[in-house]
Amino acid sequence: MELSYMELREQICDVCHKMWQLGWVAANDGNVSAKLPDGTFMVTPTGMSKSFIKPESLVVIDKDFNILEGMEGYRPSSETKMHLKCYNDRDDVGAVVHAHPPTATAYAVANIPLDDYSMIEDVIAIGSVPVTPYGTPSTDEVPKAIEPYLPYHDVMLLQNHGALTVGSDVITAYYRMETLELFAKISLNARLLGGAKDLSRENIDRLIGMRENYGVTGKHPGYKKYH
Repeated sequence: MELSYMELREQICDVCHKMWQLGWVAANDGNVSAKLPDGTFMVTPTGMSKSFIKPESLVVIDKDFNILEGMEGYRPSSETKMHLKCYNDRDDVGAVVHAHPPTATAYAVANIPLDDYSMIEDVIAIGSVPVTPYGTPSTDEVPKAIEPYLPYHDVMLLQNHGALTVGSDVITAYYRMETLELFAKISLNARLLGGAKDLSRENIDRLIGMRENYGVTGKHPGYKKYH
């Protein structure tokens, strides 16, 4: 069901509040955006804790970063460049979430991809998760760093930075961030227990085939490790 304009504003705020409550963002960290039917974008403003975000705080911009709607003094985060790259390169992307979930970000800081296939839910929901090359925040380096990975992955770790997820809508992108952080926690514990054991290739292929039943299109499955 398509959300109304105000419902979308409220949904973005709800996701921001949840991320702050879960400890995925601190101070002014993180950002959330959604593509509107007319091709413009609703984005969180710069310089504001996600715990304080209100529907009227959000800013609407066009693809050239022009502010079309927003309270006086409010402007989009410079990291919105990364979001616009996702929309520009993937027609199926309707929302983007960027956060710093601690365990997943630890993998990004350690430059360790989450590319094993050891947990059923993650094979279906997010696929392999690469670490993209380092890019200085707020510059064009980050959009360029994620560009080679966007056709294959809905979830990425940003080296020494955090995590990025895309989805057809805000909730899907949020769920992928939630799944990523849980998988990172489980992966870390498995390493402490001697290492995760990969599923067989046969079972991985069967799980990939089940993606559509779980609402995942499979267009960008993120299984580059095997192809």
